[in-house]
Amino acid sequence: MSTIRWTEDDQPRAALWHSESDAPAPSRIAVVGDDITADAALKLARGGTTMLWRGDYHNGRQLLSAMTRRLDRQRTARRPDSPSFLEHRRTRAERARLQGRLVVELEADHSLALRRAPDVRAACRAAYGPPQGPMCVALSELAGVLGAHQWQIKGVPIAALGSRIHPRYGVFSPVRGEYIDLVAAAPLPRPLPATAFDLGTGTGVLAAILSRRGIPEVLGTDINDRAVDCARENMRRLGLQAGVRILEADLYPEGRADLIVCNPPWLPAAATSRLELGIYDPGSDMLHRFLDGLPAHLAPGGEGWLVISDLAEHLGLRTREELLERIDAAGLQILDRHDTAPRHPRAADAEDALHAARSREVTSLWRLAPR
Repeated sequence: MSTIRWTEDDQPRAALWHSESDAPAPSRIAVVGDDITADAALKLARGGTTMLWRGDYHNGRQLLSAMTRRLDRQRTARRPDSPSFLEHRRTRAERARLQGRLVVELEADHSLALRRAPDVRAACRAAYGPPQGPMCVALSELAGVLGAHQWQIKGVPIAALGSRIHPRYGVFSPVRGEYIDLVAAAPLPRPLPATAFDLGTGTGVLAAILSRRGIPEVLGTDINDRAVDCARENMRRLGLQAGVRILEADLYPEGRADLIVCNPPWLPAAATSRLELGIYDPGSDMLHRFLDGLPAHLAPGGEGWLVISDLAEHLGLRTREELLERIDAAGLQILDRHDTAPRHPRAADAEDALHAARSREVTSLWRLAPR
């Protein structure tokens, strides 16, 4: 973690710098407050200046919203038609970069010394761990930390479990229930699997579903240490820790299983931050490693379940033929496929930049086995 330095009230100041999007530590910092306008803030941001907010907390949130509205209006004025996926990604990345230049300082105990500021200490400890001293973060990132903490406290209702899953900051939240319902409803191999792997388990929601369906031994893996802690916590909450183990691993664990489930990130594109790793799979790396490794990790007579959306196909990022060829090249056969339409709000939002693709999206569970 790097240190940033600035002058404030004629005194030298310093704080640690943290960015979940791996933004570099700012070198030019201006202290700003309630009197700055959104236009002036955007001019500074575009010029490479990071603004340290010292005004009222809610005014800072309003300034960030006003900056975002201006950026969105400018984007629409430049390109009113539907953008391509790559153009959409570039626009979002540029917007996030400029938003990230409005920062706040967390005190040595993770508190926020701004007027009308909420108590952010618990949320910051959950996201960042124990405080190590004063630390500056983007106000937009802090908003995400606070929102994620509310999800962690309240949990996400999962109908198939009759209970809630509690995501942590930096772990993909299971708010899209269609892929969960596919795993909950697909016919299990017969005889009932004795063992199952859930690769890239995240919150552990699919591992919990498999356990609740009667599989005695379930092993969930994830390369993200936050996800490993989150999944273990969820298994304890659900009382499933005896039948579900969570292991930090890069995809496959050692050994074989009767059923191997994988819900890889659906879009083969580069993530611009660690928070996007649950959505983007550069070069379809995780998908390919799952397919290629399946024959060697399935027990005799076992099945692999690939849960994936065809959104990448509608966005021109992957073709159905490429997916089928990859399945075939891995020495696998397709036993069956179960499809469902998305139910999330953006699928019906005509204002969404990717609405044309989202409106045609289908999520599928592919039942695979070695040939």
